[in-house]
Amino acid sequence: MALLSALGVVLAKNPVHSVLFLILTFFTLSGHYLLLNAQFLAAVNIIVYAGAIMVLFLFVIMFLNLNEDTEPHKPALAKFAAAIAGGSLLLILVAAMRDIQPVGYDPANFNSQIGMVDKLGMVLFKEYALPFELASVLLLAAMVGSVMLGKRETGERNF
Repeated sequence: MALLSALGVVLAKNPVHSVLFLILTFFTLSGHYLLLNAQFLAAVNIIVYAGAIMVLFLFVIMFLNLNEDTEPHKPALAKFAAAIAGGSLLLILVAAMRDIQPVGYDPANFNSQIGMVDKLGMVLFKEYALPFELASVLLLAAMVGSVMLGKRETGERNF
């Protein structure tokens, strides 16, 4: 389900449908987090990403008023290059994961504290502090960019 909804994000013609598929992808990924005993990540994924971030995306899409008239025409060469790049990425991923052996569930070594908030916070703010801060700066830049794209010049009217 997660893969199909992720494909829907990429293949949807309407940007609003693409955002709705992305929300479905976040919900299915939250189900995966629950299966991995990461309850906090599942809840945060639904509340923050499927809730707040997707509302922001929908707001930006509707604010920009995207339609077929405003989108530039993509030449066939660009579509071909995108297909080659996507295919090569898929080939690299399959080659990288070819020798991975899946690990089964071992009840003797299972730690029920893995997905809890305190453990997650220690890992997030000690080992992954820089990527965490870079992601917040990236989101801030995207918000500022969307406001600048939607800003009207003085004297410009809405028809």
